[in-house]
Amino acid sequence: MGILPAQIGRIVGNVMQIGLRTVLPPRCGGCGAITDTVHAVCADCWAGLRFISDPLCACCGYPFELAGDDDAGDGFLCGECLRKSPAFDAARAALVYDNGSRDYLLRFKHGDRTDLTPLLSRWLLLAGQDFWGDADLIIPVPLHRTRLLMRRYNQSGLLAASLSRQTGIAWHGTVLRRLRKTRSLGGLGPSSRKREVGGAFGVDDRIAARIGLAGARVVLIDDVLTTGATANACARILKRAGAMQVRLITVARVVR
Repeated sequence: MGILPAQIGRIVGNVMQIGLRTVLPPRCGGCGAITDTVHAVCADCWAGLRFISDPLCACCGYPFELAGDDDAGDGFLCGECLRKSPAFDAARAALVYDNGSRDYLLRFKHGDRTDLTPLLSRWLLLAGQDFWGDADLIIPVPLHRTRLLMRRYNQSGLLAASLSRQTGIAWHGTVLRRLRKTRSLGGLGPSSRKREVGGAFGVDDRIAARIGLAGARVVLIDDVLTTGATANACARILKRAGAMQVRLITVARVVR
């Protein structure tokens, strides 16, 4: 029996990958050191990352500093969520936003390092592992068109597309729109952030009808969760347009 075309294709593909790795060996997404596998980080860079794990707030995913009982945080809410429930139904983040994670996000967001997409999306996939089973749509937080033209890509859109390929869940990058250009939220307090994003987002009703947003369980994707002002604004608009549920996953979140 001869070799099938599909088998020939796999053999050629494997040979090409070996050749590429010889010429361009995989490198750490952090320091650039050569690694054994693609889209990975070296041991030193890994040690500098603070991944978020249980126990954490059942709603917003804020990590609890509890020792001893591994189940101490199951079903518990943080003080902020007890005081006022957010507009989104749940949130999870892969990393604490600190000096270790900040460099990855700045290079990815502002440094044209789109090659970090597979690495960051894999962390998102694990952080949101409880969300994928019943999700219907993946939607990224949008950029205003002027900012998109300047940056040439929406970092959240790249992550959403990658997660869609990994999960098989449909994603859409234009149903949720940023209607007006907002100031950079860096350095603004919670109330100022809320005012700044108020009325900044909208839903394209025609696209929403076409993709079945009404009654959908949406996973919203963003890079960083700070005060939740942007996520809340997006969640309110999506629910107003008919989404049944909006859950948020970010690469990192601020922990105070």
